[in-house]
Amino acid sequence: MRTRWSRYILAAGLMIGVAPLSHATTHEFYKGKTVRLVVGTAPGGGFDTYSRAIARHMGRQIPGNPTIIVENMPGAGQLVAANHVYKVAKPDGLTMGNFGGGLFVQQVLGRPGVEFDGLKFEFVGAPVRESSTCALTKASGITSMEKWMASKAPVKLGSTAPGGTTYDHSKILQAALGLPIHLVAGYKGTAEVRLAAESGEVEGACGFTWDSVKATWTKGLETGDAVVVLQVLPKPHPELPKVPLAIDFAKTEEGRQLIQAGIHDMNVILRPYALPPGTPKERVQLFRKAFVDTMKDPEFLADARKSKLDIDAVTGEELERTVHGLFKLDPKVVAQLKEIIK
Repeated sequence: MRTRWSRYILAAGLMIGVAPLSHATTHEFYKGKTVRLVVGTAPGGGFDTYSRAIARHMGRQIPGNPTIIVENMPGAGQLVAANHVYKVAKPDGLTMGNFGGGLFVQQVLGRPGVEFDGLKFEFVGAPVRESSTCALTKASGITSMEKWMASKAPVKLGSTAPGGTTYDHSKILQAALGLPIHLVAGYKGTAEVRLAAESGEVEGACGFTWDSVKATWTKGLETGDAVVVLQVLPKPHPELPKVPLAIDFAKTEEGRQLIQAGIHDMNVILRPYALPPGTPKERVQLFRKAFVDTMKDPEFLADARKSKLDIDAVTGEELERTVHGLFKLDPKVVAQLKEIIK
């Protein structure tokens, strides 16, 4: 009997001792650590601008206050970064990725080169529900949708590779609306596309988000050299009340379904932040909470306003549900999208 009670006392003591240790391990792990934030675009674009703002502030919301550094990893329409976070990065909570959510659609469509499973990422959140637009240069002569629809020559649009919004949205709008478009693909990010437009190499792009246009093409908007001629949203953005909606130009139900499934539904997940599969659940939850707290932090919000970044945050849980929903799309819609986004 005495031996049995001794065992009970020893077990209870171990449980009492382990609980604080586990708590301390979880909450003090990040002290003195550096977190890599792998961004799938080149410096200077919208993805990079958001990520650098988040990196400046999110560390304060994580117990231990780690330093967060941005590592740009452009290539293949952000596919290089997504594959890296999934396959190469250690699932230790010290690497977070930010790449285009359109890549999950590419997985559904069976794109070669996709080496990840979107169902297995650990989603942290997204800073904004996207407001996709088509922005063209004044020099193109296309300053309204009426002029674009009537254009006899295809409008030369710049884009990244398939999976990036500038590519996918352009192809979907071309098919759904019958817009005359000549797509020039292969740029490493929206910053390069914008520079190409400013130099006259292309005439603009679709898939530019409004917040990205505001943040990185400010001078062009102020001088009138850059014009937003179309927005691809279910309803007008408050700051673009006179810019027409793409879905209103769709002449068929098929066209409307393509815009809805291929762009509107994607706006929620276009800027996801995710951890590698297998990251310990307690660290996933730590990051999710830290992300939500960052999105509400007055210093971060002031920084975002200074950089002209919209904030309309999406939680990690909502991101996860939305991505998982992609794998339940109507096979007919998937087949149509696969034909359009080759």
